[in-house]
This record gives sequence, structure tokens and C-alpha cells, in this order.
Amino acid sequence: MASYLWRKYSDYVYTKWERTILWDMMEPYKKPKSFTPLVTIYIAAFYTGVIGSAITEQLYKEKYWEDHPGEAVPLMKPKFYSGPWKVLRGETLPPNQ
Repeated sequence: MASYLWRKYSDYVYTKWERTILWDMMEPYKKPKSFTPLVTIYIAAFYTGVIGSAITEQLYKEKYWEDHPGEAVPLMKPKFYSGPWKVLRGETLPPNQ
């Protein structure tokens, strides 16, 4: 039984080695992989973020209007940005100030 298993294993390794040699010779002639799936994923992620931020801002406005009816809604502070962020009279200041 042990010799049978060793023989099967050696056949497997030998054929695996043959396949590796064959595909290594074919590698330079293979068609390059397409970027279409990657680009599609990036586009989907971008628009998911855009839609998510629009929904978040709308919910923020609705909550503010419930607490302060008839008032202008102030700008929403960014959630994932911890750098300097100043607002003067409803306008964001340029980065150099």
C-alpha cells in the first residue's frame, strides 16, 4: 500500500513538473490580463461613495431641520478628515489661511 501511494505521489509530482515546464514555455505568448474588472470595481466603489455621502448629508439636513425648523443648515463637518477645517460665514476658507 505504501509503495502504491509513493508511486501515485511521484506520478503526480512528475506530471506537475511537466505542466510547469510547458506553461513556462507558453508564458511569453499569453494574452495579457484585462483591466476591465479592476476598472469596473473602482468605478462602482467611487459611485457607492458618492451615493453614500449624498445620503449621509441628506439625513444630516433632515435631522437638523427637525431640531431647528426654518433655519439654514450649516455645513456638515467631514467625518473622515481630521485636519484643519475652518468655516467663516458659511464659506470654507482657502487652505493657506
